[in-house]
Amino acid sequence: MMYIDNILFAIILIAGIGFFVQNVKKLKRNINLGHDVNRTDNPSARWKNMAMIALGQSKMVKRPVAGFLHIIVYAGFIIINLEVLEIIIDGLFGTHRIFSFLGGFYSFLIGSFEILAVLVLVSVIVFWIRRNIIRLKRFASSDLKGAPKKDADTILYFEMVLMSLFLIMNATDLHFQAMNSGNVISQYLNPLFSSLDLVQVEIIERTAWWFHIIGILLFLNYLYYSKHLHILLAFPNTYFADLNPKGQFDNLESVTKEVKLMMDPNADPFAAQPVDENAGPHKFGASDVQDLNWVQLLNAYTCTECGRCTSSCPANQTGKKLSPRKIMMDTRDRLEEVGRNIDANKGVFVPDNKSLLNDYITPEELWACTSCNACVEECPVNISPLSIIMDMRRYLVMEQSAAPQSLNAMMTNIENNGAPWQYNQQDRLNWKNE
Repeated sequence: MMYIDNILFAIILIAGIGFFVQNVKKLKRNINLGHDVNRTDNPSARWKNMAMIALGQSKMVKRPVAGFLHIIVYAGFIIINLEVLEIIIDGLFGTHRIFSFLGGFYSFLIGSFEILAVLVLVSVIVFWIRRNIIRLKRFASSDLKGAPKKDADTILYFEMVLMSLFLIMNATDLHFQAMNSGNVISQYLNPLFSSLDLVQVEIIERTAWWFHIIGILLFLNYLYYSKHLHILLAFPNTYFADLNPKGQFDNLESVTKEVKLMMDPNADPFAAQPVDENAGPHKFGASDVQDLNWVQLLNAYTCTECGRCTSSCPANQTGKKLSPRKIMMDTRDRLEEVGRNIDANKGVFVPDNKSLLNDYITPEELWACTSCNACVEECPVNISPLSIIMDMRRYLVMEQSAAPQSLNAMMTNIENNGAPWQYNQQDRLNWKNE
């Protein structure tokens, strides 16, 4: 009977980690639905990117209040969870505060954890007030209604509960309180339980201990379904970000080959070109998530839904339908839908007569973009909504000839006159005589 707690703990731990591993496999599969793109160049710049932006939060602090509070929550939540290692060892082997043999260093660690727990609680409450009472504009827009808003609040409640359980666990641990070292915050909570007998206090301590570790495992597995997946994905996302100057767009390989063939005087345009028999029909641009590259799909899963991109978008500020945040959220939603389709059909995607274009993102949204890169500049984890917008525009133009009339007229003029204006080529220099 004495090992029942340890066995139960092991079962819960294995189940929690096992479910998380399954979700990671599903996440990796969904991201790999995108076509390949090489992002292994210049590793030194990529490591610097990751260190400065993902670890150092350098873009977060551009908005000082939110940035400072986010750093507290980020640092506190990560550092405090180092204590989870002790809980796991205690839970598996029936020990109690196994690391307490570290003496003064242990006291320093736990004391730091308690201070950080309070700071995290305060920061999370401020975040909740900003979202639900002050209702900042970027948190109150239409693309955050329903499930996204509930998700953001759920995360805040999770963090409040986990930090509170940690402090209650310490405050009711009589052995820890008797040490009188490291209990810098919990010593002031301990008197709240002084009217209870020892058995009741022990029950509260054990309950808080169990709920704390179960809550952490639940939170770990909730990440896949929430915007907080960026806790894990911000690091690869910043590492594999596009290092090219903003505004430099990639050329379609198939079009580049055609142009080089046209410009090569020694090339035989009628010569047979090598064909990959296993490749499907080539598509210009993107109409669905499978047409995007894997980095763009990684971007979609990494999106924090903070709305900095949308609040800086000039098209959105003037009342246009475009919201870069919605572009990323829609891409993730469609990718999840495709993933569920694959799961339901034993690993094979069955066409569902739906696509990212039209069913999730409208042409009106795409053409509202000014391609100014404000959204890319503002994103705290180097996401590029613009790259998805441009790929979908390519599809509209090159596959469906569905550009706005003004753009079609410009492209016709370039084709016929070699310039965007409707002038005969012989008249293009007439302006110099005026």
